[in-house]
Amino acid sequence: MQPILEIQNVSKSFTISHERQPYLSLRDSITNVFKKSGFNNEQFYALKDINFNIDAGESIGIIGKNGAGKSTLLKILSKITPPSAGKVISRGRIASLLEVGTGFHPELTGRENIFLNGSILGMKRKEILAKFDEIVEFSGTEKFLDTALKHFSSGMQLRLAFSVAAFLEPEILVIDEVLAVGDMEFQKKCIGKMGEVGRSCRTILFVSHNLGAVAQLCKRAMVIQSGKLIYSDTADKAIQFYFNSLNNEAQGRTLHERKDRQGNGLFRFTAYDFLDKNNQPVQVFRSGEELKIQLILGAKEPSAEINAYATLVIKDINGGRLIGLASAYYRKELKIKDKTTITWVMDKCQLAPGEYSCDVNLYEGMMGGIAIDYLQDAFRLNIEEGDYFGKGVIPNVRRDKVYCDFDVYSSNA
Repeated sequence: MQPILEIQNVSKSFTISHERQPYLSLRDSITNVFKKSGFNNEQFYALKDINFNIDAGESIGIIGKNGAGKSTLLKILSKITPPSAGKVISRGRIASLLEVGTGFHPELTGRENIFLNGSILGMKRKEILAKFDEIVEFSGTEKFLDTALKHFSSGMQLRLAFSVAAFLEPEILVIDEVLAVGDMEFQKKCIGKMGEVGRSCRTILFVSHNLGAVAQLCKRAMVIQSGKLIYSDTADKAIQFYFNSLNNEAQGRTLHERKDRQGNGLFRFTAYDFLDKNNQPVQVFRSGEELKIQLILGAKEPSAEINAYATLVIKDINGGRLIGLASAYYRKELKIKDKTTITWVMDKCQLAPGEYSCDVNLYEGMMGGIAIDYLQDAFRLNIEEGDYFGKGVIPNVRRDKVYCDFDVYSSNA
């Protein structure tokens, strides 16, 4: 039996122009237009020699870091953009859900857009009519069905777009990481529907940073890195390979060059690192798993020694305090001298997947005492999807103060 999709030596390149000398005025910029030597063109490969086959009825996850080339691959498979080299052989109808509102017209009503989008996906009118009621019910947009799409929220557009793609029964369903836009209730419905689609022997290609969903929905997964397919196996093995590759990239980070710090300077934070439960360096943590952060301190004077307190504050991307850890909560003084390591350990990371910023503070005396070293936005913390109650969640407690089980201790070299 022939594969439903064959990807043969597919590459996609773009030309990037680099300006050799930045201009300082409008006159210079106009002059540069006529100077061929003003720009240096570089060939950038978003994808390079991708090869794989997909059988009918398979559910395939595609994982990798941002910028790895995952979305570019899906656009080629969906015939939105052509490959620079190689070819794609498709033996089935493809429906794509790559961006919110793709194939929708803002001036048309929700009802009209269902028929428009269904037609774009290659469906006949009688096929759309047969599934129309199910599409509307699943999307939850019945009340607004005859309202112009431009008045829909992005979440409502997403629900409608997913419903059309999922219910019109294409042989191949291609889905990018757009489900993150929806609320948690709708995400659950989408994952349930995708599981149903997979059980109906249709083919699914699913790009997501939600590795829990990939493991749940996909039997096989592929890892893409820097435009190349570097690993393909069962979903569990591919996810483990992906985490191992991130861990291998991890290394200690420096803070000693930071000038935007406050305090008397008796001690300074010089470096930090992230460790797993086996004390091996990691690049990211997973929600629900142990979180361990090490901070290295250096002394202004080699003989300096002090008992002090420390805080670690984790904030969202807007600067809002989510978790505040302080040794003073337990009246736990830390013995600090030259080349001291402070280690923070949280038994279960209570953060949803995403990127967070961390403040660190060392001070003498109880809360509000003399600042020794304080760094705002000292480093970023990346959290991947884990198995914290089945999904990463932010604790539903007061925003400015989250109490959680943690430990902090100091050790000296």
